[in-house]
Amino acid sequence: MEKTNYQFEDFLMSVSDEHKGFVQEVNDFLLNEGCKVKIASTKTYLFSVKYTQGRRGVFNFMLRKRGMKASVYASNFSQYPDVLNRLPESMVAQVAKSSDCKNFTSPTACWDGCLGYDIPIGEEHYQKCKFGCFQFNVDAESIPFLLEMLKSELKSRDAA
Repeated sequence: MEKTNYQFEDFLMSVSDEHKGFVQEVNDFLLNEGCKVKIASTKTYLFSVKYTQGRRGVFNFMLRKRGMKASVYASNFSQYPDVLNRLPESMVAQVAKSSDCKNFTSPTACWDGCLGYDIPIGEEHYQKCKFGCFQFNVDAESIPFLLEMLKSELKSRDAA
């Protein structure tokens, strides 16, 4: 694959009209928060858009032919349980379907620094790998919750 320098506008042109407002809102919010953005195209994704604060990931868009996904790097999820408890069933199902954390069953099965996440949502606990457990399909139902999770995460990071 030829290496190309993509701009946000290239990505935005590929996003369906129904999601452009959300994508623009997230981009503007994160840039205003001082995040850096990296846009690439890979074999798996038409576009991958990653926002970082310093060396820490904050949010990703992954655009495929079958639709768009968004990932929140929600390392402080325990500080906003009310947000998680209000997630729609479709988003909870996506958390449940994500990869289980090997570290909870066998502490030597993963890399030394891995802790995984024990995510309480309602009456359930999901012991999930921290990579991908908060990756969701982007649709009309998930958009407000993605925004709320993102803003809650950044607020928690600022308070730390």
